[in-house]
Amino acid sequence: MEQNNQAGKVVKKVFKPSSFIAIIFVVLIAVCAFSSAFIVDESQQAVITRFGAYSKTLGPGLHFKLPFGIDKKFIVDGNKIVRTEQFGFRTEKAGVTNQYQNGITSESTMLTGDLNIVDVEWSIQYRIVDPRAWLFSVEDRTDTIRSISRSVVNALIGDRAILDMNNSRSTIENYAVENMNNQFKKLNMGITVTEVKFQNIIPPVGVQEAFEDVNKAIQDMNRFINEGMESYYAEVPRARGEADRKVQVAEGYAAERINKAKGDVARFNSVYEEYRKAPQVTRERLYLETMEELFNSQEGDKKPTLIDGELENFLPLKNLGQ
Repeated sequence: MEQNNQAGKVVKKVFKPSSFIAIIFVVLIAVCAFSSAFIVDESQQAVITRFGAYSKTLGPGLHFKLPFGIDKKFIVDGNKIVRTEQFGFRTEKAGVTNQYQNGITSESTMLTGDLNIVDVEWSIQYRIVDPRAWLFSVEDRTDTIRSISRSVVNALIGDRAILDMNNSRSTIENYAVENMNNQFKKLNMGITVTEVKFQNIIPPVGVQEAFEDVNKAIQDMNRFINEGMESYYAEVPRARGEADRKVQVAEGYAAERINKAKGDVARFNSVYEEYRKAPQVTRERLYLETMEELFNSQEGDKKPTLIDGELENFLPLKNLGQ
């Protein structure tokens, strides 16, 4: 009995109530620390709710929240992450594979403006720009995105004839991006569509040949345009260089003629001034200079032949070369 009493006293001394309280307190602190601290990756954002109501949005880094479910975190991809939705086909690891089953064809089958049925395969890419709106504005986000995308593309395809599809493909894609963003903005979904890309536009069997002819004609047109632009860029620089050369030659000739004319005018003015001072002397000097120039003129070995109009009995000719 004495030994049992002593053992009980030892147990009471080892396991005091204060020790249990300390252990519980340490465990609570560990649980709080474990449930309060969290890390958000660089490409993500965290939306925090307090008692189910939105509280704040946190960026990348180490953060803390209230434990025991008071605060809850929702990790959302940042606006640098691009998400994709595909229509009429599915992308697999081995590559892009058209799977016409399980309703995939029904979402890609559309009616054109000239009442032809066409299968359109396309994809959209979008980013989450408002995590709060993305989480709480719409309940079924994926179905909403797909439904709006199908509605917009159906409307755009229905406004065009089947043979105009390839010509206006880029236009349809641009309009699709604009219209989808308008619809998602009205619903406050917190996303932005960055690209709509058409993969294939498959016409019905009845117009397949005509559709292929149109595609071939478009390819030929683009080829001819490229060849024409190549010739243009090859010939235009050469023609411009030749034009610049001729312009420079013409400008040089014009400058030469202008300078010569100015020189003639200056010489005539100087002669005229001398003539006004001594008309007779100037006339004789001009006459002598003209005669000297005439006598000195020669074409090869031939001397000039003069005609004297005052000779009456002889031929008015004289060969100065003899």
